[in-house]
Amino acid sequence: MPKLTILPAGAAIEVAEGTTLLQAILSAGQPIMHKCDSKAECGSCHVFVQDGRKSLSKIERPEHTKLDTIVGVGSKSRLACQAKMGAEDVTVELLGFSSGF
Repeated sequence: MPKLTILPAGAAIEVAEGTTLLQAILSAGQPIMHKCDSKAECGSCHVFVQDGRKSLSKIERPEHTKLDTIVGVGSKSRLACQAKMGAEDVTVELLGFSSGF
């Protein structure tokens, strides 16, 4: 099973393929805001994928549309509620404003 590493805490959890980053982050006991029931409408679960981006599911239109409205989005940006784990290990960085800090 692939491993998800969550920064800045450094927590790591094995995750089944097809699991969303949001589900995995919450399963690891890490705080992350999520307000729209995983519909890609609020953008509060915005994370930076530091490693393993190509292993994640492709960005679909709803996620792309929401990311276009968020300040500070870059090439490593994903919505945790939309990105699904693939077969490779992934490292994400939780952002201060999205993780409730």
